[in-house]
Amino acid sequence: MKAFFSALLKSPSGLAGFVLLSLFIAIAIFAPMAGLVSPIRGDLMARLSPPTWTGPFSPGAHPLGTDEVGRDILSRIVNGSRLTLLLATTAVVLGGIVGTLLGIIAGFYGGIVDRILMRLVDIQLALPLMLLALLVVAALGPSFVNLVIVLALTSWIRYARIIRGQVFALREREFVQSAYAIGASTWRIMLRHILPNVLTPALVVATLELARIIIMDAALSFLGLGVQPPNPSWGRMLADGRVYISTAWWIVTFPGLAILLTVLSVNLLGDWLRDHFDPKMRTSR
Repeated sequence: MKAFFSALLKSPSGLAGFVLLSLFIAIAIFAPMAGLVSPIRGDLMARLSPPTWTGPFSPGAHPLGTDEVGRDILSRIVNGSRLTLLLATTAVVLGGIVGTLLGIIAGFYGGIVDRILMRLVDIQLALPLMLLALLVVAALGPSFVNLVIVLALTSWIRYARIIRGQVFALREREFVQSAYAIGASTWRIMLRHILPNVLTPALVVATLELARIIIMDAALSFLGLGVQPPNPSWGRMLADGRVYISTAWWIVTFPGLAILLTVLSVNLLGDWLRDHFDPKMRTSR
């Protein structure tokens, strides 16, 4: 762990991504303790108030302004980060578990099992993922559970393809053949010997998938198929504020910046993890 953080400190981009992402996670965790106003309570007397850049902060102040019904933008962004990160993380974990296990099975067994699973991957890759998500959410209805299922459904294929390629190389290694020789079962070999050796590439894929799923969640919310009102959502805030973009720019600017910085931080950290765990990239650097 010490060597990991030491290498991270030597990478400005990786460190920036780690710090930014840690900041967003801390904001999401400690949001209830921040003492902000309710994200769903409106105040028509304060509707479309511009950001208060100067002056001491008070419970009635709106540092980032208010929206069309007087709801505090800062409070909605902070509380929206909780739902966004929880939804994206859950979908990434679920998609990662399914995709990693299917990738191990496809790579380890090969043959007809591999062909069937990879044809399923090819079929899903042939479909636009956003269209698939729209169809499923429209059919099942927008809810937190359905969103997690839909986003995980669009995520597992990337794990499966990458892990399958890793397993093809691992299954011929000496430690796997030795496990066969002593009579270890197939599932024991896959879970005890293969799985630990593919967790690193799975982690790298997870960081990159997290950024993609955050964008997809924002897009679905923008179209009205994501997190439903009155719960705050970054994508929904963009949709609600687009009408006022010429007169109340802060309604769409700050949620957009939140999405931009979150996705940027995840991508920076993911790129660094890929380079850090890839011996070829370390050698070239």
